[in-house]
Amino acid sequence: MDVLTHQKFASRNLWSGFLFGVGLVGFIDETVFHQLLHWHHFYDRSTPEVGLVSDGLFHAFSWFATIGGLFLFADLRRRKVLSVRRWWGGVLLGAGVFQLYDGTIQHKLMRLHQIRYVEHVYIYDLIWNIAAVIMIFIGGILIVRSKVKKDFSL
Repeated sequence: MDVLTHQKFASRNLWSGFLFGVGLVGFIDETVFHQLLHWHHFYDRSTPEVGLVSDGLFHAFSWFATIGGLFLFADLRRRKVLSVRRWWGGVLLGAGVFQLYDGTIQHKLMRLHQIRYVEHVYIYDLIWNIAAVIMIFIGGILIVRSKVKKDFSL
């Protein structure tokens, strides 16, 4: 496989994993924290009804990202150019970037919602953002290590 083709599919592996990771962590966030625990809605600065609608839109976004990532994944497998390590690196990178964006921009800067409405929310914020940084770090390591290994595998 020539270098340009390798770079093209390396990029697709990364984007497929990244989209899947964003969708997956969005789905987990929406399902666990919004629906099961009732800690918050995507948008808490209005009525509960608006909060539910915002949750529905957020849920749809997360599924579009997940399905988009899986379509790319299926195409990579069909072409026999799937790099599993690079894909998992993309998954962790996407999940971590989304979670860090959510925890810093949406929670603190835009104040769309908090993780949980309690007196010592900073503990939840720290855990949320540290988990995001760990996912980004591990994803980055997997991506860098996948550059060393130039073969693609199922």
